Amino acid sequence: MEYLSFDPSGKSLTLKKTDDIPKPAPNEVRIKVSYSGICGTDLHILEGSFPCKKDGLLILGHEFVGTIDEVGSKVTTFKVGQRVAVDPNSGCNKCDHCHNANYHFCELGGINNTIGIYRDGGWATHALVPEKQVYLIPEGMEMHQAVLSEPLSCLAHGWDRINPLNVGSKVLVIGAGIIGLLWACLLHLHGLRKTVTISEPQEKRRQIADNLCLNYEVKSPSEIKGEFDVAVDCSGSGPAMEAAVSLLGPGGRLCVFGVAHPQAELTIKPFMVYKKELSILGVNINPYSFIKGLGLLQAMSEKYINYNKLGIKTFSLSQYEDAVYALKKGEISKAMFKL
Repeated sequence: MEYLSFDPSGKSLTLKKTDDIPKPAPNEVRIKVSYSGICGTDLHILEGSFPCKKDGLLILGHEFVGTIDEVGSKVTTFKVGQRVAVDPNSGCNKCDHCHNANYHFCELGGINNTIGIYRDGGWATHALVPEKQVYLIPEGMEMHQAVLSEPLSCLAHGWDRINPLNVGSKVLVIGAGIIGLLWACLLHLHGLRKTVTISEPQEKRRQIADNLCLNYEVKSPSEIKGEFDVAVDCSGSGPAMEAAVSLLGPGGRLCVFGVAHPQAELTIKPFMVYKKELSILGVNINPYSFIKGLGLLQAMSEKYINYNKLGIKTFSLSQYEDAVYALKKGEISKAMFKL
C-alpha cells in the first residue's frame, strides 16, 4: 500500500509504502482507489487554517472513487469488483439534527467526522469506507468524471438553497477555481446564458474560465459593475464577499459557498440589508444530496466534464508537491491523484 501521511502537528506530508493493506471491519468495504482529488479545503488543512484530526497521523482525501476489492463480513449491498464513489460525510443518526435530516449540523458527524479530514481518506492506493457511505457509479460514467461526484453533491445542495433561480437572472460567480467553474457549468446546464459573470483576480484562471466556451463574461474584480440578483462566492474571501454585497440589487442574495478561513470577517451595512431586503445563504457540505451529485454528473458529463477545459491535471502520489504547488499558484483549477 502506498499513501500520503499527513502530520497535523508539523503540517507535513510524507509519501509512505507498506506491505500491509488494512482489512475492512464487518460493515466496511475496502476500495482500491482510482482517482482522488485535492480540494481547496485540503489546502487549508495543510496550512493549518481548517480543523482536522489532531492526534496522530492522517491520510487526507475526501473526494475519491475506485473499485471494491474486499468487503466486510456484514456487508450486504456491495460486492468485489464494483465501481464506487464515496460520500465522505455522515451523521451519528441519534441526535435531533440527524433525525431532522440535517446531519451536516451533527456535532459528532457532518464535517466533524469526515473521511479524509477526521478519518483516513483517499490519498492512498486503498481506503476503508463504511458500507452506508458508498455509492455505485452509473454505467457509462468514467472514473475520472465520477471523482467529481462529491463536489457536485455539494453544488446540488447549494442549488437547492438558492432556488428559485430563474432563466434571465443576473448571477455573479466569485472565483474561477474548480468550484467556481463547476458552478458556471451548473448555471449553464439550467439555462442561464448571457446573464452570468465570473469574477477572478488571477489571469491564468480567467483564461481557464474563458476556455469553457460558455459565453459568460469573465472579468477581474475591479472590472465588475452593475447589479446582480444572486452572487455565489466560491473564493472564501471576506473582501470579495463584501464587494459582492454592494453589487446586489433589490431582493439580492449572497450564497456563501466557498470555505473561508475560520477567522475571516465580513462587514455589511444593516441599513442596506433592510432597504434592499438582501439575504445571505450558507451552504454546508452535502446532506443527502450525493445521489443528486451523481445525477448532475450524468447530465453534465458529455458537455461539461472535460479535464482540459476545466483546467484539471492528474498527478501520481509521488508528485504531491508539484500538485499542491500548481494548485496554490493557480496554474490549474484542480489536481487529481491518479492511482
